[in-house]
Amino acid sequence: MKKIILLGAGHIGLAIARRLHGCGDYEVLALDRDARALAPLAQLGVASAQADFDDSARLPALLAGADAVVNALPWHMATTVAEAARAAGVHYFDLTEDVHATRRIMQLAQDAETAFMPQCGLAPGFVGIAAHHLAQGFDDIAEIKMRVGALPEFPTNEIKYNLTWSVDGLVNEYCHPCEAIRDGALQEVQPLEGLEHFSIDGVEYEAFNTSGGLGTLCATLAGRAANLDYKSVRYPGHRDRLRFLLEELRLKERPELLKDILRRAVPATMQDVVLVFVTVSGMRGGQFQQRVFSRKVFAGEGGGAHESAIQITTAAGVCAAVDLFFAGRLAQRGFIRQEELALPELLANRFGCAYAGPEDGRRQRYTVAVQSTGDQHDSSTAGSGLRQLAA
Repeated sequence: MKKIILLGAGHIGLAIARRLHGCGDYEVLALDRDARALAPLAQLGVASAQADFDDSARLPALLAGADAVVNALPWHMATTVAEAARAAGVHYFDLTEDVHATRRIMQLAQDAETAFMPQCGLAPGFVGIAAHHLAQGFDDIAEIKMRVGALPEFPTNEIKYNLTWSVDGLVNEYCHPCEAIRDGALQEVQPLEGLEHFSIDGVEYEAFNTSGGLGTLCATLAGRAANLDYKSVRYPGHRDRLRFLLEELRLKERPELLKDILRRAVPATMQDVVLVFVTVSGMRGGQFQQRVFSRKVFAGEGGGAHESAIQITTAAGVCAAVDLFFAGRLAQRGFIRQEELALPELLANRFGCAYAGPEDGRRQRYTVAVQSTGDQHDSSTAGSGLRQLAA
C-alpha cells in the first residue's frame, strides 16, 4: 500500500482524500494547519495531523517516509513544497496554475531520482490532456482553442459569479500574464483581454485570457501549432466588472484586499457546473478539418458524498494521475507533463472516469460546434451538450 501525504484539507483536499482513502489502495495522511479543516477527514477515517507549513526547513521531515506528496495548498506554496519533496526523496503532485512555480519545479526535476508532476487539476491539467489528444493525427495544426469555466449554476449577483474554488487561485489567474502561441511564436498576452462570446445549449457565455491554464502545452506543441490559447469561461459581463475592480480601482496592486472583498461579498456555492470546450483545426489527410472535445460536469455524487463540480473534476485529475503513476503508466522520475497522460487511459481510470462522456461507449454520441472569429464580442451557437453527474 502506497503512503500518500496530502497537504491541505480544504474544499479540494477533502475530495482528494475521499477518493484515495476510499479506494483502499493508499494510506493517506492529511496535514493542515487548521484543525477545523481536518475534522471532516477524521470522520472518514483518514489519518490527519496539524502542521505549520511556514517553516520550510521542517517540511522535508514532515514528508519523509512517504511514497508521494499531493500538494493541495494555495498556489504560492508550490515551489516550497516541491523543494521539500526533492529533499525528502518523495514523488510530487500538485494543482498549481502558477507559471513561475512550474518553471522552478521543472528545474528541480532535471536530475531528480523522483517524479515531479504539477498542474494535475482541471486547467491546467485535464484540458491540456484533452487538447493534446485531439491534436494527434493532424499534419499541420492551424489553431487550438482551450476554454474552461467553473461557474455557478444559478448566478444572481452583479458579477454573475460565485466562489467555487480557491480565491487565491482566482485572483492569481486574473492578474498574471498568459502564455499563447500566435502565428507560430510563443508570446505573453495580458489577462482579461481577448474577449469573445459564444453559446452552448442556449446559454450565453464569454471567454477571455487568464493565466496558467495551458500548463506546459505551449512548449510541447511549439513548432507544430500555429496558434494556441487558453481562456476562462464566464457569464457575460463578468470580465468588464472584474477589469473595473482590478484596473480602474487598482486592486491588482492590492491583491490581498481584493481577496478579502471577494470572500466577504461573493457567496460560495456547491451548485456549480464545469464546462470544458476544446477545438483543434488544421490539415488532416489533405483536408482542413476540426476536432472538438466538450464536457459539462455538474455537482453531484462524487467520492461517496455530494460534491461540487469543481471538487469532482479537480480531484478526478490529480487522483487519476497518482493512480496511473503508481500503475507504471508514466515515467517514474523527472518532470512529467500533463499531456504525457493518454486521454483514453485517464477516462478509463476509476478516478478519471468522472470526465468520461458518450463517445466512451455509454451513451449516444453528441457534437458541439463553436466558432469564434475574433477577439471582441464574436457570437455563435453550439449544439447539444451533456449534463453528466460524476459518481
